[in-house]
Parts: sequence; C-alpha cells; structure tokens
Amino acid sequence: MSANVTTSFVNLIVDLDDPRFGQQAVHHALEALAARGITPLREHVTPERILGWIDAEFGGTWSSEAAAGGIWIASGAAGPVGFAAYDPRGLRFGWLRAWADRESVGVFGPLGVVPTSRGAGLGTVLTHAALFSLRERGYRQALVPVVKAELVPFYERAAGARVVESVRLEPAERARTVVLASGNGSNFGAVAADAAAGTTPLQIVGLVVNRAGAYARERAREFGIPAEVVAWERAAQTREAYDARVIEAVVAYEPDLVLLLGWMHVLPGAFVARFPELLNIHPAFLPLDPNAESVTMPDFTELPAFRGPRAFDEALAAGSRWAGATMHRVGLAVDRGIVVAREPFALDSKRSRPELDAQLHAVERRVVRTALRRWSWERC
Repeated sequence: MSANVTTSFVNLIVDLDDPRFGQQAVHHALEALAARGITPLREHVTPERILGWIDAEFGGTWSSEAAAGGIWIASGAAGPVGFAAYDPRGLRFGWLRAWADRESVGVFGPLGVVPTSRGAGLGTVLTHAALFSLRERGYRQALVPVVKAELVPFYERAAGARVVESVRLEPAERARTVVLASGNGSNFGAVAADAAAGTTPLQIVGLVVNRAGAYARERAREFGIPAEVVAWERAAQTREAYDARVIEAVVAYEPDLVLLLGWMHVLPGAFVARFPELLNIHPAFLPLDPNAESVTMPDFTELPAFRGPRAFDEALAAGSRWAGATMHRVGLAVDRGIVVAREPFALDSKRSRPELDAQLHAVERRVVRTALRRWSWERC
C-alpha cells in the first residue's frame, strides 16, 4: 500500500529491525533521561493510577486506549511528564480492522508529552522505548495509527515511519439518533445544535421525555425535532407496562443510537437488549474498570466511584476535591458500562453551587462531544 499525505490523518508503518529500537540503544537513551532527572518506568499493564492523569492532560479517550496495553511512563520531580502506550488489545476503531489479523504488526500509541517537557527529545525516547517493547514481543512492524499530517515528519525522523494509508474519521452516513431526557435538556440542546451544524455525525430523529414539563421539549421545537412525552402514571400502570411503552416509543424511530442525556429512569434489561448502541452521560468521573468501587484522580488521590442519580451532590457532600463527567455504554448494572469518554475537574470550595453546576455542565458537553466522536470512529 502507498499513499500521499494529502488528508488530515494517516496510518504509518515502522520496521522494528531499526537499531534505534534495540535493547542497548534504548537502554542508553533511558539512562540519559535519568541523568536529566526524568525517571522512565515500563508497565506491561497500564496501572489505574496513571489513567486519570492521562485524561486530565490529553483528553478523555486516551486513557482507555492506554489501559488496553502496556505503557512507558516518564516522571519528573513533580510527577509524570510523558507516556507512550503500546500493544493495546480489543480496540474497535475502524482504522485498525485491516490490521487486526496481521500477527507480525503491533500497534503503537498513543504518545503524549506535557507542553512544558516538549522540544527536549523526550517524545523520541518514549517512542523508541515503546517500539522496543513491541519488537521484544516478537512483532516485526509497528502500526502508528491516526497521525495528523503535521506530525508525520516527527515519526519519519524518530522512527523511519512511512505512510501506508489515509484514514477516514467520519462514517459514510449520519447515525439516526433518539435522545431520552427528563429535565432541562441542556446537553440535548448542545447535541442538537452540533447535529444541525454538521459537526457531529448524527441525525437527531426524535426526543422522548418522561415529564410533560421537561424543558427539553422546548429545545426540540427550536430544532424541529419530534418530541414525545411518555410519562409513568404509577397509580394506573405497572412498571413493566411503562417500560414497554418507552421501548415502543423508541422503536418507532428505528434508531442506530440512543442517547440518555439526563434521563432519570432506570431502563430494563429488555430496553438494553433491544438497543445495544446505548450511551449515557453521568455526572462523575467513573473508573474504567466497571467493577471498581473507587477511582484515582489526576493528583493520584483515590475517591469513591460516585454512581447513581445524585453523584455530583454526593461528591460535594463528601468534601471531594474532584468531580467529573463520564459517557459510558449502558448495561444491566447501573453506571457500570464501558467508558467511552470521561473528563475530571478540580472543585473550588470558594465557588457557589450555581457556579459549580455551570462548570459541571460545560464538562459534560465536552465529554458528550468527545464520546460521540469516538463512537463514530468505531463505526467507520
């Protein structure tokens, strides 16, 4: 395969027999780092403690990619300053499918260096170390996926990489999407605006609310989106009958994706089975491990995994110094689905509750955008 660098993103290939990725060369480079006060550490399985730092420094999807494989971490006196992940398993991105069955090709990345440590060769050393680890595992080549065109020269110089294909980051068609909401609908309004502007690959075909007074209905009218109220009259209807009505309402739209954006009602197993592409926004920084009862924050403090509808209130009541937002796939256990994107943020005790709520909502909107972008990448 061959391609010219004419698109925004490309896949690169690296031959791992390059002497720069040999044990001796990498050992000397790591010793030179240590002499500068930067400690390198390899972990064959990325430790949970580093994942919150990755999210805070580099965005809300790299942590789950790093968690899928091994990692090299570079730390200075104040903490981590860079990392290079390698050999992730189980990622679903469209640009990896053509390479999944090639036993001689391992996957490199992501690679991240904090801004204050760039320009001093740290990225090159971490790259060589991660490529050495792939070579050590028996791979003959490394795939460096989804590289921005402006970063191709770095990988050419640092690793002798060459472009093998351009990468499509958008699906061929916009996904038919139904949103479920219960209240104000600020996240719904943001998604609807992005869809109308063409900046997210969704076609919002319907809104379902469970309260007649939900302001989300007004937002739907602004964008010409059909809205339907499916309220639960508890005195006159069983839970099973109500759940069946919700399923019937959503089925009518024939969606590719169902988004829960402030939907305050636990959905039954029948709903989850009927709509497997089901994402929920949750107002807390959840651990990547769905079975974990705690999560490590960017400063390496460990906090409870705040699950349930009052997660933000519980974090504030507990005096937590951190909060966050997470978008995850919905499973049978509440708020324990696979994390798609997440973002932490520090809580300032001097801020009023309305200010903290506004900060949370801004983070939620970023997480929703990031998660929808990643979800679309997995469909490419």
